[in-house]
Amino acid sequence: MSWVTTFREYEPVYRRAPSAHNTQPWTLSYGRHEIVIGVDPARALPASDPSGRDLALGLGCFLETCLIVAAAAGLPVTCDRSDPRRLRLIPAPGPYLTSFTLDDITSRRVARGPYSPGTISPAFLAGLEPGVTHVPCRALAPDLAVADRWMFSTPSVTWELRSWVRLDRRHPRYHLDGLTDRALALSLPSARLLAAALHVPPAVRRLGVAALLAFAGRGLLRHDGSVLVLTSRGAPVLAEGRRLMRTWLTLARHGLAVHPLSQLLDCPVTAARLTTRVGATPLAVFRVGRPLTEPVRSARLPATSVPGWVSGT
Repeated sequence: MSWVTTFREYEPVYRRAPSAHNTQPWTLSYGRHEIVIGVDPARALPASDPSGRDLALGLGCFLETCLIVAAAAGLPVTCDRSDPRRLRLIPAPGPYLTSFTLDDITSRRVARGPYSPGTISPAFLAGLEPGVTHVPCRALAPDLAVADRWMFSTPSVTWELRSWVRLDRRHPRYHLDGLTDRALALSLPSARLLAAALHVPPAVRRLGVAALLAFAGRGLLRHDGSVLVLTSRGAPVLAEGRRLMRTWLTLARHGLAVHPLSQLLDCPVTAARLTTRVGATPLAVFRVGRPLTEPVRSARLPATSVPGWVSGT
């Protein structure tokens, strides 16, 4: 049995890698002696992620997850980036050196509901990957309201969000991808309000619906909690995505969940403020804590649904 065949047996695990809006933008082409990781352009987010930052971070998270899974399976695999247009998983002299396990990957959680009060200690923060800055939740609450209002009043961003939310359990892609009502921790009335708001004309949305939606999330950061900001260390963004994944896995080992707040980086005004606050270029920002209830796991595409899958090559 080839290493590729063995590796594919773990596909449900490495497909747990995170991506913005749960778009799962990667493609997988399985050959006899290599696996090529590509990008499905239909799963990019050009409106909210015009620079491709989140796309590159997501690919980095996926690559790191693949290498951890291969190491856990005892497979000597590395990544070849000699062709900048694609990533290739190929045989290596030895397994990828990592302390993370399959359990770490499967226990990682995104939780958008309420967290227990409390902040991360400086000692714990010092044990995380370099380039992670702590900001108290309350300090970012006003900016989050600004970013939410920008998100819901920008037609192209709202349309993109509308394309990836699954607020009705009868949605044909509810169990495949995107952000479901349960993954967003929305009550039935809140899900209906969001669904209705995303379908009103942009002119009407700008008149007040955007402010109403932003107001609905006003309490998210108005408590004693922690937000972490991953800042650039000067490496390619894909490599920073691998660092982000290791950070999230470390948090998960300690029972901590994350809640991405990408709108703070997508909105130009709040992105500039955050850059000034942390004194570096922010790449990812997320709330961290212990969720009060077990979060619902987001859906994942099955292997046969992924463009780029090649059999027997």
